[in-house]
Amino acid sequence: MKFLILNGPNLNLLGRREPGIYGDDSYESLCRRLSAFAAAHGSTAECFQSNHEGALIDAIHAADGVYDAIVFNPGAFTHYSYALLDALKAVDVPCIEVHLSNVHQREEFRHKSVTAPACVGQICGLGFYGYEAAMGYFLTRAGQKEAP
Repeated sequence: MKFLILNGPNLNLLGRREPGIYGDDSYESLCRRLSAFAAAHGSTAECFQSNHEGALIDAIHAADGVYDAIVFNPGAFTHYSYALLDALKAVDVPCIEVHLSNVHQREEFRHKSVTAPACVGQICGLGFYGYEAAMGYFLTRAGQKEAP
């Protein structure tokens, strides 16, 4: 499988930004970990991060016909970007929304995702492992489709 790993605003600051919530590991270490996970499963993972909504929309549009699945942490855009929702709905690439922290244990505004309705599912609170869990889901689903 070919994965697009999308990350939204402020995730480039992983390891420095609120490590008590997001951990001590860097964004670069996340990307290395996910590339290694994908390779171990005969797949590839391309990471893309932007603090700009339009760049994320462009990446989603460009994913159609190129990637088998998207794993997406929209960051703060989760709570108000109908444009990202529309972009996810406009392409034929399944997506799982991922959050490092358990958004339901945090501020009330973080409890609502406007992008999740366009996704297969949502994983939150598992740190970096949440991305691997999403990839694992897609790998398992692809394996089931190929089985007789």
